[in-house]
Amino acid sequence: MPLPLPAGPWPCVLTTPRLILRPAEPADAPEYTRLWTDPEVRRFLGGPVAQDLLPVYRRHFAGRPYLFTVATRREAAVLGSVSIDPESRFGGRREVSYSFLPEHWGRGCAREAVAAAVGWAFDHVPSDDPSVIAVTQEANSRSRRLLEALGMRPAGGFVEWGAPQCMYSIEKPAPA
Repeated sequence: MPLPLPAGPWPCVLTTPRLILRPAEPADAPEYTRLWTDPEVRRFLGGPVAQDLLPVYRRHFAGRPYLFTVATRREAAVLGSVSIDPESRFGGRREVSYSFLPEHWGRGCAREAVAAAVGWAFDHVPSDDPSVIAVTQEANSRSRRLLEALGMRPAGGFVEWGAPQCMYSIEKPAPA
């Protein structure tokens, strides 16, 4: 998977052959609202966000550090989001999270975008830990395949939202 073109610290824009990853903007609210409320998108994430919480989500997503809107380079159609949490609840390690609209599943765009964000995070999101982690439900086979395709390896598990979760981890590859 190609790494993003050179980019600096936040805010920045990453590009891949098919995608652009840019900071989330207020104009992205309709797509983000779908990401927060679509039952299929939220199936392994504890379910859709409650309607009464949506105004808070809408106020705080645009401009949030390390939250990338993923769009096509050609049409600028928003496909989903990828974020890096620089100090996750898991020992302060960097954590990548992602969600994509169902009509864009199965095309490799999530893998391309997550690979770009993880590659960028190694160089631009400081951490005392050499890894980037991701968490997904054990039952989410699509997400597990995506993480494994990126070279992430299982690094533990726990129960959340009443379901077994898998943590994955990857360290920055050594220079060639």
